[in-house]
Amino acid sequence: MNSLRNRVQLIGNPGMDPEIKNLDNGNKLAKFSLATNENYKNAKGEKVTDTQWHNVVAWGKTAELVEKFIRKGKEVGVEGKLVTRTYETKEGEKRYVTEVVMNEFLLLQNKE
Repeated sequence: MNSLRNRVQLIGNPGMDPEIKNLDNGNKLAKFSLATNENYKNAKGEKVTDTQWHNVVAWGKTAELVEKFIRKGKEVGVEGKLVTRTYETKEGEKRYVTEVVMNEFLLLQNKE
């Protein structure tokens, strides 16, 4: 059961092409936002779509594959773990960011 302690799986569409960073140590970082949609009917019977945005990051070989294959709007399944980190702004305000650190993905649409 340890493998289930911090595991997240999402199916959605990237809101942008991944941002790729080549770090000084030779490692690669890929970042993108992923939109997931949930559809339901409200009390009036109207169809409502609730969109949630998730910050996704990938490192190393996974980041290299993200760079090659993931594009804005293409449906993708991602798996990883949730990580929350903190940082301080230039004004000294403490901020919190929750990200999905992705270790696997699956393209869900046909190639163009």
